[in-house]
Amino acid sequence: MMQIVIAEFMDETAIASLQRRFAVTHDATLAERRDALLAAVVDAEALIVRNKARVDAELVATARKLRVVGRLGVGLDNIDLTACEARGIEVIPATGANALAVAEYVIGTALILLRGAYFGTAAVGAGQWPRAALGQGRELHGKTLGVVGFGSVGRATARLACALGMRTIGFDAHVPSVEAIWVQERTLPRSLDDLLREADVVSLHVPLTSATRGLIDAEKLSLMKREAILINTARGGIVNEVALATALEAGRLGGAALDVFETEPLPPGSPLSGCPNLILTPHIAGVTRESNVRVSTLIAEKVAAALDASRPSA
Repeated sequence: MMQIVIAEFMDETAIASLQRRFAVTHDATLAERRDALLAAVVDAEALIVRNKARVDAELVATARKLRVVGRLGVGLDNIDLTACEARGIEVIPATGANALAVAEYVIGTALILLRGAYFGTAAVGAGQWPRAALGQGRELHGKTLGVVGFGSVGRATARLACALGMRTIGFDAHVPSVEAIWVQERTLPRSLDDLLREADVVSLHVPLTSATRGLIDAEKLSLMKREAILINTARGGIVNEVALATALEAGRLGGAALDVFETEPLPPGSPLSGCPNLILTPHIAGVTRESNVRVSTLIAEKVAAALDASRPSA
């Protein structure tokens, strides 16, 4: 019986569907126990991970029977694609399955940061009444959303924004401005610099590559409107955290929401700690009860299909 190792959390129903046909090892702590992970994959034909487990050259060499890697998400920076390709190992991301969850996170945090009122909870609870100070919030309707990266998540975010009356603009280095998708999604293509100058809310949806590492640095932040909002649900290395903290502390940015960081968990003493108008969450924008079911079901089905296709014909 073919063996599947699941190294991070996955929906139980999806796991059960695999257990009916394959020998499944599921241990959500394997991603954090490197030696145990390497031992577990020695005879595995398939490996399913999220973003913690490093599927690098060492693991690929150790997993001598590995045929497929399922990624419970869309980012592939924790997977050595070159090493997998050299071995003929298929890598399957859950493209689109968590797009709605991320899009709702973006819109929700944009609403909170623009309105500003929710940061007054402690004061109101303590008997204060900062009505004048908290009555200067802004509405989402009529604002411009700039989407950096126009894949499935960026497009889902643009659709939600349009439904709430926002105007949407976008930049994607791999989607030419003449592509029909811009018109279909009611989004105007822009250069990155023009998008940063024009948008009231900037949302990042690009993978972490050599081209995008440090993409949003001090220079790019200086192009943004003084009251603009920056939201990063992509990868931490895309935003220069020191530059962002400096901009927030100086009041040169209206606010920011970060779900991802250069180092995760965020280390003590980070320049982001204590910054004003900043929402920090632990890499959960794409993780909801519903999205976990969608992502897990999709990967279970695709991994099973890939293993079936690799079986020797009778």
